[in-house]
Amino acid sequence: MENKIVTFGEIMLRLATPDYLRFCQANQYNATFGGGEANVAISLANFGMNVEFVTRLPQNDIAKTCVMELKKYGVGTQHILYGGERMGIYFLETGAVARASKVIYDRSHSAISEIQPGSIDWESILKDATWFHWTGITPAISANAAACCLEAIKAANKLGVTVSCDLNYRKNLWKYGKTASEIMPALTEGCDIILGNEEDAEKVFGIKPEGFDAAKSNGDIDAAKFEYVCQQLMQRFPKAKKVIITLRGSINANHNTWGGILYDGKHLFQSRNYDITHIVDRVGGGDSFMGGLIFGLHKYAGNDQRALDFAVAASCLKHTIYGDFNMVTVEEVEKLMAGDASGRVSR
Repeated sequence: MENKIVTFGEIMLRLATPDYLRFCQANQYNATFGGGEANVAISLANFGMNVEFVTRLPQNDIAKTCVMELKKYGVGTQHILYGGERMGIYFLETGAVARASKVIYDRSHSAISEIQPGSIDWESILKDATWFHWTGITPAISANAAACCLEAIKAANKLGVTVSCDLNYRKNLWKYGKTASEIMPALTEGCDIILGNEEDAEKVFGIKPEGFDAAKSNGDIDAAKFEYVCQQLMQRFPKAKKVIITLRGSINANHNTWGGILYDGKHLFQSRNYDITHIVDRVGGGDSFMGGLIFGLHKYAGNDQRALDFAVAASCLKHTIYGDFNMVTVEEVEKLMAGDASGRVSR
């Protein structure tokens, strides 16, 4: 059976200021689309995998354009639900050097935030799937979106479908009276693969490495410190077979270090550390890692080190690509994994 992967979440219209302009300077915006689970789906489709993206969109021309964009990359859209009044929007001001990037969300009352529990037939969608992916952004949108996400996870568990999540804590989204630490445990309990960045586990579950402060790391992150975080997450969520942490060291807005670790309950695997000196666009970096990881765990089954290395290399390349989507090929990622970071013209 061909591996079929299903992702579920919100895709938004992305309006970004051009040329590092601040919001107050911009009189035009670059319009693209983006959203955590859609970004993962596009990565996987680019790697040649069979992937379906599930969401809820309104019936209007902007949503139609968005669906056309998904189809352009080979993402399945047949299970998208239609209804509601609007798509969510996010505005992006891209930072430079010491000035951080800034995101403003305009997604209240979006179509997916008003989705009704029970409106998606998850057993039918997942019956021939091998993998289901969600992120912590979806349950942050609304109580209803959280309920639908939990329905999907329970259906996947019942059908024996592997479930992965990216904890993806977004403090600006949890606005409906519940906190991430109240909602996320019930969803994370159903996961086989858990991904987080160096701060997610602390912000959502209160689990943090001793003596680590991301703001003061200056790009120097000791991966071994995060083994404790992985162990604690596995202890709390015993269904999890692998816990992965992405390690971003932020020297400034244009210069980051990037790596990751994977823990399988016995061994800690560590990637090489990439020095990304001229970031084009870091939005979607974690999603491109997740897409690379899911692909790597399929392609290099049984070789967790290789899967981790693929994920880190894929997301390293994403930092060179404008927009949310990681438009790279397997060959490009494997070339970087093999050590070719020269950027020489391919003729």
